Amino acid sequence: MEKEPQITVLMPVYNGAGYIQEAIESVLRQTFTDFELLIVNDGSTDDTAEIIGAFSDKRIRVLHRINGGVSAALNTGLEEAKAGYIARFDADDLCYPTRLAQQYQFMRNNPDYVLIGSDADYMTEEGNYLFKYVNIGHSNEEIQEQINTYCPFIHSSVFYKKEVVLNCGGYEVNAHTFEDYFLWIRLAKKGKVCNFKESLIKVRFNASSVTVDEKDREPIFVSVKKKALTTGIISDAEGEILLKSIKRLSKTKKESSYHRMLGKKYLWNNYQPRNARKHILKSIHLDPIKLNTYLLLVLSFFPKKIIERIYNTK
Repeated sequence: MEKEPQITVLMPVYNGAGYIQEAIESVLRQTFTDFELLIVNDGSTDDTAEIIGAFSDKRIRVLHRINGGVSAALNTGLEEAKAGYIARFDADDLCYPTRLAQQYQFMRNNPDYVLIGSDADYMTEEGNYLFKYVNIGHSNEEIQEQINTYCPFIHSSVFYKKEVVLNCGGYEVNAHTFEDYFLWIRLAKKGKVCNFKESLIKVRFNASSVTVDEKDREPIFVSVKKKALTTGIISDAEGEILLKSIKRLSKTKKESSYHRMLGKKYLWNNYQPRNARKHILKSIHLDPIKLNTYLLLVLSFFPKKIIERIYNTK
């Protein structure tokens, strides 16, 4: 009888042809080798399936399904996963070689923990270093104190116990764009949680996958999301409200939001004012009526010390 793997690396993908080969290779290079890479192809219409199929590693398992969204894809993967530990990962990010080894060893040594994550190095679409993202908390105490105010985990960095997640109902299909945060709040009530201060992954900052700045969302979206996270309940009707709001956000506004966020990162997190201005100007070109973008443009001419002072005050 074939031995079950210790870890299931769960990777949902929809039209990820541009980056999935690198993502898979980073998983296969892990120093910890007793895992399966379970890829849930959520109805991709590009070359994703062909790229996955070119790999011959027996640890790769693929589930093909009709497109139904990331939450449904993740729930399918959870039900099919062979291992008791799940390492979440996205098809456009990269794992550092010791990620699985470190997270697995920690969970084995600390059975009272149900969910762990890590800080992350962010990179541009081309793979160039952008900045290091430091989570709002690292210890269980820090995270528990702030979890109802800020999302404390990077989704593609987390490592959790499958059974506990399934007992929590898995990912909420109505919590569009915040299905992970919705789950973390539930999981934090089931046991201890933490983040490694070390970056265990590289997150690709690209327009097609980055979350839109909350300030660019419609008030109805923000209101429904806040209510759902506060009460732990979200109805089908509220899910439809979120979906309609997401669809009303045009491609142009989403691209503008992406460049505005990049501009912020090049000011606050990795002071490169010329790069900041380049992206801020692109954002203005795409959405010239967004007034706070002009303020960012002005700030991009300020010296680093003043920018740091403004950021720390915020």
